[in-house]
Amino acid sequence: MKILVATSNPHKLEEIRAIMVDAEAEIISLNDLALEFPEPVEDQDTFEGNAVLKAKYYAERTQMLCMADDSGLEVDILNGEPGVLSARYSGKVGPRKIVDWANNKLLLQKMKGMAPSKRTGRFVCAMALCDPKKDKPLVEVRGTIEGRILTLDECDDVVRPEKGKGDNGFGYDPIFFVPGLGMTTAELTADQKNRVSHRGAAAREMARQLVLIQKTQMGEKK
Repeated sequence: MKILVATSNPHKLEEIRAIMVDAEAEIISLNDLALEFPEPVEDQDTFEGNAVLKAKYYAERTQMLCMADDSGLEVDILNGEPGVLSARYSGKVGPRKIVDWANNKLLLQKMKGMAPSKRTGRFVCAMALCDPKKDKPLVEVRGTIEGRILTLDECDDVVRPEKGKGDNGFGYDPIFFVPGLGMTTAELTADQKNRVSHRGAAAREMARQLVLIQKTQMGEKK
């Protein structure tokens, strides 16, 4: 079974491949195709809606099984912001690190002076698997991890607090603190992150569902 993951983000692809290593599937990304498509407009108001939109879009255009995810950060006191706008929260464009730091900076500014107990939120990852021959998604799953946003004085660099703590993640990882682990998700090793992250939870459930699909297909061929 070959599955296209609708991403060109190497970090995301690496995480998904590592987590789904036991699923009997060859996982490729948009970077592996000698094809270019305009990106779909992610105009849905939920992570699930955008995941299905992307999976269907690329499945139809490549005629391949396609898996897509939409993930981001929800902060309770900000009524779920940045939510589906997580990747483009600041409106900044450019290299990923510059955009990530701009997003982190804006979020930290909005939460300036708030106590740790008011800074709760979660990372969310919704995944969908679509078959170009079917109208509805084959699989939809969701994973989360609870935590809170660092305060300014908890960040390593007081001049550039948007850098947060840790060098192993991307996006909001450096400023997302998990109390139960005592560190940010950017301070986790790749193996640790895969075990506890929102994307890890979603990918493991997706892998489980893929195994069930494969068993059903094998049964139908007998």
